[in-house]
Amino acid sequence: MNTPSSSTPSPSPNPSSLDADQARARLAELTVVDVRTPGEYASGHVPGALNVPLDQLGRAVPALQEAAGRGELLVVCQSGARSENACAQLSAHGVRALNLAGGTAGWASRGHALARPEGAPARATWAMERQVRLVAGSLVLIGLGLGAFAHPAWQLLSAGVAGGLVFSALTNTCGMAVVLGRLPYNRGPAAGPGLDATLERLSRG
Repeated sequence: MNTPSSSTPSPSPNPSSLDADQARARLAELTVVDVRTPGEYASGHVPGALNVPLDQLGRAVPALQEAAGRGELLVVCQSGARSENACAQLSAHGVRALNLAGGTAGWASRGHALARPEGAPARATWAMERQVRLVAGSLVLIGLGLGAFAHPAWQLLSAGVAGGLVFSALTNTCGMAVVLGRLPYNRGPAAGPGLDATLERLSRG
């Protein structure tokens, strides 16, 4: 006797990320959290996104837990790397969050509009990844140049930067980004909403 074969596929697990089109279709039901610096956020963000910089994420966990209890969280950055890191940090606290694959750059490349807070400067702040590349490359060149024309010990600067980049890749962290994020031009317009106001909004819904 032939037994009927089970052709019904097993249900797929919940996705851990959404692409730009999927996120746009569900935007009204998601709480969107942008983990870039305030300066990057002011340069253009997913409409409705609330800014919680990655270096302040630990402080925001209780408010994000409350928000996640009301509906799904979508975490956003520039390219998707920092937001993936943020999702992992939140997961360690029992908070499930979706990652926007491709980040804000991917959102804009699909032709979706970006919002900007009132009072944001006309000149856009560079994405953090671009700032890190500029500073790291400059330090390497300075170390090589001074090592060749001043003293060989300066080459240690280049070696230190290279080692830092390798460590950053292995640990999926970036100390240079944390330092750059504290510079005034990355902190955003003074008139923008502060983190306390954002956390209160996340808590209240």
